[in-house]
Amino acid sequence: MKKVEIINKKKVFDEFFTIDEATLRYEKFNGEFSPIVKRLSFERGDSVAAIVFNKDSQRVIFVNQFKYPAFAKGQGWLTETVAGMLEEDEIPEEAIGREMIEEIGYAPTYLEHISTFFVSPGGTSERIILYYAETDEANKRNEGGGVATENEDIQMVTYSLPELWAALDSGELADAKTIIGAMWLRRRLEVAT
Repeated sequence: MKKVEIINKKKVFDEFFTIDEATLRYEKFNGEFSPIVKRLSFERGDSVAAIVFNKDSQRVIFVNQFKYPAFAKGQGWLTETVAGMLEEDEIPEEAIGREMIEEIGYAPTYLEHISTFFVSPGGTSERIILYYAETDEANKRNEGGGVATENEDIQMVTYSLPELWAALDSGELADAKTIIGAMWLRRRLEVAT
């Protein structure tokens, strides 16, 4: 593993998320050290997400909600996988089960890990732990919609498999974890047939 020398590190922002600033140098591929550089790291913790398939309805369940950073780019409301922050000392499988009940009202009957990946490693340390989840009507716990005390306003959206493939192919889906989950699901179903 290549070496990194941290010369100085400080927290420059600390509210809902944190931003750390580091002065460092790192070992280059030729074995020499880089000049001293300054880098920022946006830290909000890791997240869990799941592409959810309802076995009874044969539909994939997504959520639609307002995301201010996406609004700044002209979109605002995004259709995406169920997702949320992984709380300290929480097991990822428990976290995605909690998020499913909060957001869509369904508990999972089956979970399969798809991938763990960095969202944008040039600026943030956040990773997403992505799952495939199955549920059914017997595991409907509530109406979902999010947590009122967190000011969540979540609408459940469902797609048949052909509708999902059309949304994927047309570029209608704009969220990376959702696109990755949908591509994984399509591939899984193609291999199974």
